[in-house]
Amino acid sequence: MTNLEEMGKRAREASRVLSHLGTARKEQGLREAAKALMDGKDKILTANTQDVAAAREKGMNPGLVDRLMLNEERIKAMAEGLLQVAALEDPIGEVLSMKPRPNGLLIGEKRVPLGVVGMIYEARPNVTADAFGLCFKTGNAVILKGGSDALWSNKAITDCLRQGLRTAELPDDSLQLIQDTDRETTKKFMAMNRYLDVLIPRGGAGLIRTVVENSTVPVIETGTGNCHIFVDESADIQMALDIVYNAKTQRIGVCNACESLVVHRGIAGEFLPGLKEILDKKQVEIRADEEARKIVPEFSAAVEEDWGKEYLDYIISVKTVGSLKEAIQHINRYNTKHSEAIITSDYANAQKFLEEIDAAAVYVNASTRFTDGYEFGFGAEIGISTQKLHARGPMGLRALTTTKYIIYGNGQVRP
Repeated sequence: MTNLEEMGKRAREASRVLSHLGTARKEQGLREAAKALMDGKDKILTANTQDVAAAREKGMNPGLVDRLMLNEERIKAMAEGLLQVAALEDPIGEVLSMKPRPNGLLIGEKRVPLGVVGMIYEARPNVTADAFGLCFKTGNAVILKGGSDALWSNKAITDCLRQGLRTAELPDDSLQLIQDTDRETTKKFMAMNRYLDVLIPRGGAGLIRTVVENSTVPVIETGTGNCHIFVDESADIQMALDIVYNAKTQRIGVCNACESLVVHRGIAGEFLPGLKEILDKKQVEIRADEEARKIVPEFSAAVEEDWGKEYLDYIISVKTVGSLKEAIQHINRYNTKHSEAIITSDYANAQKFLEEIDAAAVYVNASTRFTDGYEFGFGAEIGISTQKLHARGPMGLRALTTTKYIIYGNGQVRP
């Protein structure tokens, strides 16, 4: 049984070291960790093969198997992600403001680490490296609780990263992995407010809801992705088809994949047959409303549940609308505030969509698949926040910091 109390104490001690560790030492630690990942790639792949085989035996959804699966290229990408984070500007110590008061006090605001970050996530072993890299660069210790489906992969990756830290003569308890997979351990982890400064869930709707509803630790909520693309009446047909194909099929098991399509009826007759043709290449099931099925009878019939569904599968819903206003209303009703896109040649419609859609990322004429820390220039991400407090969208380095006020005086006392 994991001794969470002991893990919390060690993480807190490591965080005190990290909080005043210079940028050069943090970058050295990340470089050594990246090297250790590549040196240990055979060990990681062997462990991942064990996880993938077990997942397939259990009948795991193909999209989730894709999330779980590692290969040499993905391990290399994890290592490169650490090097990219190492090269990014260190936000810790940044003085955001420094202003004199009439009484002579000089009051400044300075960026500092959060302290100890806890993270609960599902079958995404690359998250282990990403979370470590971002937390370490920002001076935070991190305790990870991965899902049982990726246990052996996460353990192998963590072992390599900790070895890299030891090589750099830095505290390896900057990163710890909870290996117990039972629910009781997870429940206790969510109650570690004595040691954890923040808890970040990353996974499906059920996991996120459980953490939000049961944690006594402050939670940064990362959301599921029922991402929409609205094909406006003025859309370039080929552009729309290319973007939808990419957003739906490039990787199906990710939160920024397109799950729902909204189509203006003024373009539906021309667009929908082409949609069927291009999505048939990947055998995507299209669940559509009655109006769309009159145009393409081969579409499956959609039900109410489809409008708000994150499939993580080769399935997409199609809703026809008569106006931009109706599209915006539909999307804001059913979206998960993650990523939404409009395909249009009308500037005014693009601006209205950007202004009125309530989501962390809103696109004009581009795939929702770009909602990603790497693509946004953050090096990596610890999650994509769909809430509005503290952080929103892909969470890079600054999202893992807080501030404190620093005050200089020369003898002032309050009258």
